[in-house]
Amino acid sequence: MVRESLECIPELTVPADFSLRWYRRGDERHWFGIHAVTDVQNQITRELFQREFGTDERLLTERQCYLLDAGGNPIGTGTAWFDDDFVGTRVGRVHWVAVVPEYQGRGLAKPLMTAVCRRLSELGHKRVYLSTSTARLRAIQLYLRFGFVPLIRNEVEAAVWQELLGAHSE
Repeated sequence: MVRESLECIPELTVPADFSLRWYRRGDERHWFGIHAVTDVQNQITRELFQREFGTDERLLTERQCYLLDAGGNPIGTGTAWFDDDFVGTRVGRVHWVAVVPEYQGRGLAKPLMTAVCRRLSELGHKRVYLSTSTARLRAIQLYLRFGFVPLIRNEVEAAVWQELLGAHSE
């Protein structure tokens, strides 16, 4: 899914008792724990984290966001990442957004998305994309509300999105 501009990002703030912060040394364990309980489609490993984000803590500090509960425990994460060769150009990327199951359905992913998209804009990105699975309907609904639209590159993708969005509107 793509968003051609980072202007007019929905401005949503975290509810009382929750907060956001950016990566700190050792947060890989929190990222791993969050995704291990939220992602049944991928094998979540420490190697996956390094493959997706590398080991540059400076990059992680400015780009990886954590949603915290009232006790300061990480319960969600999203990353304002980038791709140096997305359709031939450098583009921002909303990457690996997740909120642990017991906190889902409370609207907490929305302020997380606001923070990630705002950070992408602050870092100079003008255009942004994300990847998701068609099985993640709630996530797709969130991304649509944030102005992302399907990236359709062929007839197969057009048919999948037409079916998915048709089912979404029913």
